[in-house]
Order: sequence, then C-alpha cells, then structure tokens
Amino acid sequence: MHLVLVHGAGGTANTWSSVVPLLEQRGLAFTVADNYSQSLRADEAAVRALIDAVDGPVLLVGHSYGGAVITAAGTHERVVGLVYAAAFGPDRDESVQQIVSAYEPAEVSKYFTRGPAGEWIAAPDEESWRELAWDVPESVRLAGRAQGRVAANDIFTQSTAEPAWMSRPSWYLVASSDKHLRPEIQRAMAARMGAVTDEVDTSHAVAHAAPERVVATIEKALAALV
Repeated sequence: MHLVLVHGAGGTANTWSSVVPLLEQRGLAFTVADNYSQSLRADEAAVRALIDAVDGPVLLVGHSYGGAVITAAGTHERVVGLVYAAAFGPDRDESVQQIVSAYEPAEVSKYFTRGPAGEWIAAPDEESWRELAWDVPESVRLAGRAQGRVAANDIFTQSTAEPAWMSRPSWYLVASSDKHLRPEIQRAMAARMGAVTDEVDTSHAVAHAAPERVVATIEKALAALV
C-alpha cells in the first residue's frame, strides 16, 4: 500500500514534516504532495498524477482543504481508502465555502484578509499563532510561515463532482480544539461519510501537534484494507 499525503490551503509538504519520520520508521511507502492552492481542479489533477506514478493500491491522506482534494481525486481506480485529519469531505456538488457557510465563522476568520483577486492572505503576526496553533513547536511554526503560499479563492468555491468517500472506506481524526475548522463541522462530515472516527485534543495543526495520532489513524486504515 502506498500513501499519498495532501496538505491544506496555502500549505506545502512541510505540513507533514512531523509525520514523515514516523512513516519512515515504520517502513511505509509514501509520497508527499506539494500543491499550489490555486484551484481545486488543478490540485486534484496534481494528486491524480502522483497516484498514476504508483504501481499498486493507494491510501490518500488529507489535512484541512487537502480533504477536499482527496475527496475529488480519490475516485481514481487505484485509491482504496481515505484518511481525513481535521479535513474537509465535501458532498456531491458541494464546495468548502458552502460547508463552512452553514456554521458560525471560526476564530481563524479574523486573521485573514482578501487580496485583489479574492485570494486569502493569512496574518503573519504572533497573536494569530498563539490563538490558532499554540501546540505547534516554534521551529515548525517558523518553517511553515517561510514556505506558506497564498491560497486562491477557487480552492474554496469549486465544488466536488463525485465524492470518493461514497465508494471507498474512510477514517477521520477530529481535532477537538480546532479554531480553523470547527470540530462540530468535522464531526458532521465524518458522520455523513460513515467514517471510522477518532478524536484528539489539538489545534487544527494536528499533523504537527499529534503526529503519532495521525499515524495511528493511518495504521488503522492500513490494517483494515489488507
């Protein structure tokens, strides 16, 4: 089984830097996506290309907006399962924006501004990190800030055609202290997709705050898919 790890909006492969050593220790084969967050369609195509390069079954793992990407790309014939880590799992003809608009705004919203083309620009100040990602190590936080990208509005407004979770088993790790993606939204999506669900008390940056729990969820999925 080959893992493909997909980061969230404006992120990079650095999202998984705390998870990768644990996967290597376990001898698991994986590829880390490095998408540009300019459109859901483009990111989906990039992940499908990574799947095409794999000889054998694939388990997709997505964080945050990366969940929307694996939901779209996961209909690829080689994908056998999906793991969501505090991630979006849109329904048919549903966008990320539609999901969050049905709830009260999350705390993260006050730390974003909009660019001239509608792009979402995160505030770089220390206050936002203390409130939103207090459990992320300082070195990881600084690396993420240096590598981060501006996310285009299309990643949030483009909808999913056919959700992969309708035809593949899924696992969901809820971040119960998440101030980016409300925990109640995570639980509702996990229930809708019929995912095997677990919870961990972390911020949205679960892959850094609790990498061992992310890997445990991956291992649970792998054991069920063998």
